Amino acid sequence: MTDFWPAVYALIPSVGVGILFFFAMRAIIRSDRTERLAMAELDAQADAAERQERAAQESSTTSR
Repeated sequence: MTDFWPAVYALIPSVGVGILFFFAMRAIIRSDRTERLAMAELDAQADAAERQERAAQESSTTSR
């Protein structure tokens, strides 16, 4: 039992770094997912505006 606690104390820094790495990677992945969703929403808005503009142009050319 005398060798148990020194081994645990030796592992604590590695476990701590592993936990920090886990949270850092989780934050990076979540921010990437959020950015992709925001970009998809922005693209959808731009596509809708472009479709609306085309429809307005087509209706103005057909009314002449």
